[in-house]
Amino acid sequence: MAERILRLPSVIDRTGLSRSSIYLRISEGSFPAAIPLGPRCVGWVESEIDSWIETQIQERYSESVVRGAE
Repeated sequence: MAERILRLPSVIDRTGLSRSSIYLRISEGSFPAAIPLGPRCVGWVESEIDSWIETQIQERYSESVVRGAE
């Protein structure tokens, strides 16, 4: 199956993060990096964004389990 490339508005819509939050997290290494599509154009690999979202969900469940054990 071919990978889809998402542009920034789609990434913002799917993650709920602002543009500045996305770029801050990229610089921190906690968000998938954009790939260049042209001289002034970038995009994100859809499966990487989906994986990031899934990781956020799993971390939330892991934290709630730890809190419940205290």
